[in-house]
Amino acid sequence: MRGLAQAKGTASLVLALLIALAAGGCASKAPPSPPAPVVSEPTPIIEETGYAIQTGAFSVLGNAVRLAAYLKQKGEDAYYFRHESGLYKVRLGDFPTRQDALVRARSLVEEGLVDVYYVVGPEDYALARSRIYGTGMLREEIVRTARSFIGLPYQWGGESPEEGFDCSGLTKAAYQLNGLNIPRSSKGQFERGRSVPLEDVKKGDLVFFSIQRGRKVSHVGLYAGNGMFIHAPGKGKHIREEALSNAYFQRHYVGARTFLFFPS
Repeated sequence: MRGLAQAKGTASLVLALLIALAAGGCASKAPPSPPAPVVSEPTPIIEETGYAIQTGAFSVLGNAVRLAAYLKQKGEDAYYFRHESGLYKVRLGDFPTRQDALVRARSLVEEGLVDVYYVVGPEDYALARSRIYGTGMLREEIVRTARSFIGLPYQWGGESPEEGFDCSGLTKAAYQLNGLNIPRSSKGQFERGRSVPLEDVKKGDLVFFSIQRGRKVSHVGLYAGNGMFIHAPGKGKHIREEALSNAYFQRHYVGARTFLFFPS
């Protein structure tokens, strides 16, 4: 009798344990897997232009081109542009402080490379004003700057005094003159910018094309609004504005990037 009672007691205990486990859910199914992590696009680093040296005031484009080329041969990061006055000027350098720019400018004078100069600081760029008036103003200024290059000749790599700007040199200059540094090459600009769907492209964003066989990105232009973009189309041609709806550009279009993603 005692053995029968013990067997019944054991069976009751096992049944109770099974009921308890089932009620707690531990024996019913494994816990749900954690959700897969969301992989977001890395945020590009916004690099602001520092202090630069500005020199020259030429009415003849070729004089500015030759000065910029000469300074580049001397190891300076120089480029020319059409000033709002209509004259052509040259800028060089990207210095962390005004004093650094002044020291270098004085040494350039002593070397006979420049005569009169002016130091441009971050407060002079449209980027500084955009903190008051918003990113829309900065976009308009970048487009206005790019338009000031229209009509200038194309230049591959910025090396020939007889030529003008190459495609990525144009977009870099348009940004740099307004206070932002972006990579020099079209490939670097494509890789460093933030991707933007074509329907969301805004003024000042960059549009990219694959024109050379074997290269994912080989050409870049600056979006000017209303379906138009500004670019340096190729050797022997001049900087101009064209439509993205052009069949040739539609066929070679690979994407858009923005460097203007900070809050308005």
